[in-house]
Amino acid sequence: MTKDAATPDLLMPRFVIQPEEAESMGEDLGVADLRDLLPMLLPAARKLARPPISGFHVGAAALGVSGRIYLGANVEFPGVPLHHSIHAEQFLITNAALHAEQGIRFIAVSEFPCGHCRQFLQEIRSASKIQILITGGAGGTSGDFRPLSFFLPNPFGPADLLPEHVPLILERRFNDLSEVEENREICNNGLGLVDERLREAAFRAARASHAPYSGSPSGFSLADSGGRVYAGSYTESAAYNPSLGPVQAAIVAYLVAGGGDDGGGVGEGIVAAALAEMEGAPVSQEETARVFLSAVAPKARFSAYRLRPSAGVASMRRKN
Repeated sequence: MTKDAATPDLLMPRFVIQPEEAESMGEDLGVADLRDLLPMLLPAARKLARPPISGFHVGAAALGVSGRIYLGANVEFPGVPLHHSIHAEQFLITNAALHAEQGIRFIAVSEFPCGHCRQFLQEIRSASKIQILITGGAGGTSGDFRPLSFFLPNPFGPADLLPEHVPLILERRFNDLSEVEENREICNNGLGLVDERLREAAFRAARASHAPYSGSPSGFSLADSGGRVYAGSYTESAAYNPSLGPVQAAIVAYLVAGGGDDGGGVGEGIVAAALAEMEGAPVSQEETARVFLSAVAPKARFSAYRLRPSAGVASMRRKN
């Protein structure tokens, strides 16, 4: 395919492009620097958006230090408050985290990021150096890649609240949490294979959760009718409100893996879900999860499990 023949609409709408695929795509399109491939992917990213309330499609694309390219798109959920929505930039970073990406170099977005998303990006270490290009929006384009610090001067972020050693988004972490006795009683009563896998996936997601501000790590998992399980971790923001719940993170994992492509609503194929969170945590996700599921996947069965910090071990530390 020559550069003249190529159009963004011909680019395959996938959420993750591996390094060798990205290099090949760049060669086919005559792009010398992969960062310049990102804005060409935005029409495909916008097609992945699911905004049934606003009808406003936003696409985002990022180049990670691994050489992988990640896409993100906005997702809305009828029947629940608007703050349950997933912004394209949140989707993008959650997608990268799901694939163990260690850093983001460049981001292209089809619209100017809202303040909410600019703040969310602050949870990445050295966020101010991430180069961002905006291709459209009411304010026109940003013209070229510019650092996040250009779009969010004088930021408030992790450095204002956390010690330097605390791991941030895209950095490996391990919340040392153990099950409470009540969980074991549930398990002793017998769980089906899918429910056991849901439970384990929710536990793993809680242990990987970025919740240094409230100390309330949590994880959420979903299962589809084919028995496939998807999980996401709660991700906090220093500004609190831009935090992304574990339910939304699990939905990102579900969509990235190809779930919800049957033409129905996002929750159409979800048959079961599980939440794992700390017992007595200042921030609980359970009621929010129940409200969300009742609107988005009302037929899904739901289980909630409790965790507590392991005795004698700090509940949050870097994972070696």
